[in-house]
Amino acid sequence: MPETISVDIAGRIARVWLDRPSVHNAFNAAMIRELRAALAGLGDEAGARVVILSGRGKSFCAGADLNWMREIVRYSYEQNLEESTALADFLHELYAFPKPTIARVAGAAIGGGVGFLAACDIVVADEAAQFGLSEVKIGLVPACIAPYVIRRTGEGRARRFFLTGERFDAARAATLGLVDAVAPAGRLDEETDAIASHLLSSGPDALAVCKDLLRRVPGLDFAEARRLTAETIARLRIGAEGQEGMAAFLEKRPPKWAD
Repeated sequence: MPETISVDIAGRIARVWLDRPSVHNAFNAAMIRELRAALAGLGDEAGARVVILSGRGKSFCAGADLNWMREIVRYSYEQNLEESTALADFLHELYAFPKPTIARVAGAAIGGGVGFLAACDIVVADEAAQFGLSEVKIGLVPACIAPYVIRRTGEGRARRFFLTGERFDAARAATLGLVDAVAPAGRLDEETDAIASHLLSSGPDALAVCKDLLRRVPGLDFAEARRLTAETIARLRIGAEGQEGMAAFLEKRPPKWAD
């Protein structure tokens, strides 16, 4: 049984909870291992079509655990590389996860916690949430999370907060592109569930292919993108889900996956 996270599935939604509220869900090596195992299991779980990542208690994730950091100080380069590679692998697995992911952010999201949300597809934050990339304050850098934060914000907008380590609120996070929706007080779950409902009304296979396109197309030239996108839509049109979706649209009824 996991000790640092919890997972529950209901209504085709899997909720993955960072479950260390006494330390504001700060992560350590055990949490990274358990999150990776949870993702691996949910990828094959037919009853879960959307994954919501959230934190128990007052915070989403306060970054790396202090006790873990006390241990890391004594690690060799090789040991540090092993730990940091596990974090980098988890972030990539979350980013490349085939099902839609939503980060539900309340309270603080600091350091690596910002990386967790940045690797998700959609981020919903409470209006009182606070964010920070504070690694430079202790002589470190937001290294493993950088690819995902910069993809969301762009290099120019990331520079100030990577370099200053200052805190910022949900409204600023939205202007930076880190947050997609800011929920008024008391409506975080309502806003998150509304987005999950939209995702559940879409074709599961189409969502997975859409996520793959979002990852691949920006790195292609126009010739490669033209070929990939034409082949993709042609394949989906003759597939079972595409056939059902188009038939449902023409017959003015819900598709079978939306029942």
